[in-house]
Amino acid sequence: MIRSESPYGNEKLFLLNGSYCVESEEYLLLSEEDVEGGLSYDEDKMRLKLQEIERALVDDEEDSESAEAPAACSYECSSSQQQVSLLTPKDLLFACAVAVSQGQTEDASNMISQLRRRVSIDGEPWQRISAYMVEALAARIAVSGKGLYRALKCKEPPSKDRLSAMQVLFEVFPCFRSGFMAANGAILEAFAGEKAVHIIDFEVSQGSQYITLLQTLAAENNKTCRFRLTGVDDPDSIQRPVGGLNHIGLRLKELAKSLNLDFEFNPVGDLDTLECRPGEALIVNFAFHLHHMPDESVSTLNQRDRLLRMVRSLNPKLVTLVEQDVNTNTAPFLHRFHEAYTYYSAMFDCLDATLPRESQERVNVEKQCLAREIINIIACEGEERIERYEVWGKWKARMTMAGFQASPITENVNHMIRKLIKHYSHRYTTNIHSNALHFGWEDKVLVVASAWR
Repeated sequence: MIRSESPYGNEKLFLLNGSYCVESEEYLLLSEEDVEGGLSYDEDKMRLKLQEIERALVDDEEDSESAEAPAACSYECSSSQQQVSLLTPKDLLFACAVAVSQGQTEDASNMISQLRRRVSIDGEPWQRISAYMVEALAARIAVSGKGLYRALKCKEPPSKDRLSAMQVLFEVFPCFRSGFMAANGAILEAFAGEKAVHIIDFEVSQGSQYITLLQTLAAENNKTCRFRLTGVDDPDSIQRPVGGLNHIGLRLKELAKSLNLDFEFNPVGDLDTLECRPGEALIVNFAFHLHHMPDESVSTLNQRDRLLRMVRSLNPKLVTLVEQDVNTNTAPFLHRFHEAYTYYSAMFDCLDATLPRESQERVNVEKQCLAREIINIIACEGEERIERYEVWGKWKARMTMAGFQASPITENVNHMIRKLIKHYSHRYTTNIHSNALHFGWEDKVLVVASAWR
């Protein structure tokens, strides 16, 4: 048996030619010879394995929910191998998604077997994303009606390899960096005239945003303002494997000291322990965090809007919001599949313009970061689906309903970001629309940053 790291960093998965299989008595365990040859499968062996999966599921089979396919997904599914073989890989991928949505497991499994021979995680961008989308469909079939996707532990903190991949993604994918820059630009403007500023951040991550902010404050000679940063330590924080917020805070404090800045860092584990001091201007930063909060479509608790209302009650001077612009939250399965394919295709194209296809760094980024999200978006439902992005219009409505008013992003911030992205590729775009900065790849918006008061 060969144990391979899954894109979730979970040792309970086995990797078969790019396919993630759950370690369970109900599922086949794979021999060493099975993993040889990359994504190339022996059809007869795969058919036998798929039959084993079907037998494992038959006792607990449930009817699949049906969803109306969007226009782009209107493909007819057929069990005829001849008809299937005539489809392009993209058509076959979407036909497979339709078959999965209609509970046609045998047809879907046959298509998955064919697709695995026609796509590759080392190929062109469309092949790479298709390879991961295929495995997402396979995972969805494998857990249908059983809830066994919990074994993947999506919320488990990632390994150091994934943290390293996330850092590479931040460096080579300017939309994320631009999102942080836009938030920092609005934050710096809010510093003006203040003697003390308190920022509450719910996703400090590796601290990259605040390293840049501290350096900018020092460069602008803004050393008289006292700066306090509170990081909320989510129990599922990605920083747990590397020492948590205390480790990140130590790095930031050492940097601030070297820059002669008056800086204080406070990690908290409970929102009830937030300390707001008199005389401090309060800023709340939501950068790539809110999409992980369940909303009304998941639970009546609606933690997403509940958190926004709580923040509004603190009467902050400024709230910054940065999120990826795609609907993987309330969209039904087929629409969500199409949304994910379109969005992540643009991201794979971005990486293709920056890193060579044979780059191991690129493979790691795609596997550790992008594939993890794709599989969760496609294979999971309910509370198990944690990658719940929304489009800008929906975030705008949520912020407005929580009592916030838009604070326009200035043209100065937009100009600064344009200077950054031109060093990557002319195909990156940025523009101000509806008081928010939109960053994209050609005509596809990928990240939106906004400010609120």
